[in-house]
Amino acid sequence: MIFKKSLLAAAISALVLTACGGSSSDSETPVVEETSFSFEATEMITNLTNDVIVAGYQNLNDGATDFLLATQNLVNTPTEENLALAQQAWKEVRVPWEQGESHIFGPVDALSIDPHLDTWPLNTSDLEALLASQASFSADELKTFNDDVQGFHTMEFLLFGDGVEDNEKSIDEMTTLESEYLSAAAEVFKTYTQSLLDAWIVANDPNDANSPAYKDLLLTTNNDIYASQLGVVEELINGMIGIVDEVGNGKIAEPFGSNIDNIDTSKVESQYSWNSLADFTDNIRGVQNVYRGEFSGQADKAGIIDFVNAADADLATRVDTEITDAIAAIEAIAGDNDLPFRQAINDADARVRIQAAIDTLSTLQTSFENDVLTKLQDWQQ
Repeated sequence: MIFKKSLLAAAISALVLTACGGSSSDSETPVVEETSFSFEATEMITNLTNDVIVAGYQNLNDGATDFLLATQNLVNTPTEENLALAQQAWKEVRVPWEQGESHIFGPVDALSIDPHLDTWPLNTSDLEALLASQASFSADELKTFNDDVQGFHTMEFLLFGDGVEDNEKSIDEMTTLESEYLSAAAEVFKTYTQSLLDAWIVANDPNDANSPAYKDLLLTTNNDIYASQLGVVEELINGMIGIVDEVGNGKIAEPFGSNIDNIDTSKVESQYSWNSLADFTDNIRGVQNVYRGEFSGQADKAGIIDFVNAADADLATRVDTEITDAIAAIEAIAGDNDLPFRQAINDADARVRIQAAIDTLSTLQTSFENDVLTKLQDWQQ
């Protein structure tokens, strides 16, 4: 989203008018504290584009390759060991995708990659009908199916079972047709992750080889998408706000319900694998990646924290702590019994921990919306 200069100008004008007051007397004119700040954003934008966003999509595409190979091995040699390896490969490729939801903009949206890969809920009735009515499946055929019978959650259901009693599907429970469908879905999945990566590093429009790589639109502004670096920084901040909101008010709060009598397990994403809490945690780790400018464990690089620090050092530290607190609160939901989220929403003690996580996410969202995003109007480029 491009920051609207007219709105920015209006906000600044309103600030000036407020400072001037309604009186002609200089003695009655209130003094307004100077809040403008300077920050050179090129290094930060370059790092976040190349070393966080593009690197994350490269990790996703590499993981998709590994996952496809694991499903092919499972088809060729259907053993417990190969099923376990395919299940682990699914969990591993899930990580860069969930972390990447902190920047769901650009090609992932424009090319409909998000619904192709991660539509939820899964249409289990249609999936089961397909498995009951056809003798074989190919990737070309599967790609024509609706999004709700392909992607992450279709493959999750085939790998782990329905997730009601456990997430430990055995090889004896997997039919030959299910493994074939799984592998075809993994092949389609890989084509989409490759398309997403190519859009960022080769050409953002797959139908126009001369279109710029999407990363270049962020790195060199004054284009049709980003008029200036201000628009890029706003896009990045809004990306973080969006996923914090989705995790707290959607992924967690909707199945949680207003009380224990109106929970809705059908809304729990990644419930078949019992991977929900890992998903939510990775979503906020993705926010941390963008905010800090690097993946966990990597050398310190420029991130949004540096932009905020130029405006308000205390705020920069406070938001960083709030991100860490949100991650810890989500991880704590499982408790000593390591409850999956699907079961935790129906447990009185776990519900207290879930509400605490929702509260920390709400605090973080408020800080981003009211304190971080508003710094854009004070930024002197």
